Amino acid sequence: MSATTASSGPLAKQVTRVHLVFPHADRTSAPDAIGRQLGKRLEARYEVIYYNWSDLGLIKPEPGDVLLGHPHPHPRSVFRNSLRQAGWRRRLAMSPFHHRDLRQIAFADSIIPHCDLFLAITGPYWFGSLADSRCSHWQPKMIQLDMAVDRGDFPPLKESFGAPGKRRVAYMGHSGRGKNTPYLSKIAALLPDIEIAWIGRGARPIHGLKSLGFIDYDSQPGRDVVAEFDFLLTVGNADANPTTILEAMAWGLIPICTPTSGYAGIPSIPNVPADDAAAAAAIVRQLISANESDLIGMQSANRRLLDDHYTWDRFAAQVVEAIESTESPPLGPESLKRRLTFAFYDITSPYGRVAYGPLGRLWSKLRRLWPKLRRL
Repeated sequence: MSATTASSGPLAKQVTRVHLVFPHADRTSAPDAIGRQLGKRLEARYEVIYYNWSDLGLIKPEPGDVLLGHPHPHPRSVFRNSLRQAGWRRRLAMSPFHHRDLRQIAFADSIIPHCDLFLAITGPYWFGSLADSRCSHWQPKMIQLDMAVDRGDFPPLKESFGAPGKRRVAYMGHSGRGKNTPYLSKIAALLPDIEIAWIGRGARPIHGLKSLGFIDYDSQPGRDVVAEFDFLLTVGNADANPTTILEAMAWGLIPICTPTSGYAGIPSIPNVPADDAAAAAAIVRQLISANESDLIGMQSANRRLLDDHYTWDRFAAQVVEAIESTESPPLGPESLKRRLTFAFYDITSPYGRVAYGPLGRLWSKLRRLWPKLRRL
């Protein structure tokens, strides 16, 4: 386990040490941007000791120490290994959250009870529907954190839009399960006259989209490519609070997304239904032909949202409030059926404790070796 320490002043003035377990490399993209931007702001108040979320090991707290970070499925990972150590002043989990795919989050059901609070990086759709979900027993401990971007990392690229009917659409991201890309292909098939391109990589192809591959958004050539598009279209069905939407807003593109992409009820981020490709295609077509003045109005509204709401200062202020709080509510009721459901997903999921234990590592090794064994 490696740890780095940062402090903004003499240690005598630091009343609290925060052990921050989160990716924090010097990148503009999440999740590293979260740990780096948050850590920088916490250093103004605390001594901050950094760990990566996948680090193994154990932290033994000193009086007044705070554990803050992203739980990892590995049974010996530093956050979950340290969580039950006596002596912490505060124990705070902080990670992206949605309640659609229990395979991704079931392992946390044995972690959240031992935390004072769970700072959930999630959009209004997921938090607003939490009470009716299988994670409702976590709700008393949960605080919603909205993602943020540093607008300096994502400068404006668009001052005008393409001609009505000729505008271009991009999907930016991978083709993993939660991104719901087969549905994106269905929408594209209903819009054969509209160019929809895929910027990114993934194991699964996205049929009907023009693949542009990986693009470095920090490079000028990469930004030139982004500037050619007018809209971002993303249709995730289990997407917590994707930063891509905020990045597109900063660049000046108009995001279009399903509510299950996390963002819902925001007029300048148009929603498309998550289960009706024809209706979704009709909304995209309407925006492709909208008056430019309407799009510029949405663009301006989005930039105000970035300046006023989706900021790292606001994000960090909520975290500081949780650190300084004494709040540690009990969990809500959890039925035996629900407890068994979470245990089942934890045991069988590729993101669960078994997958990261000895048996899981052995199974992964055998899967990698199987093609070679078949050729013997």
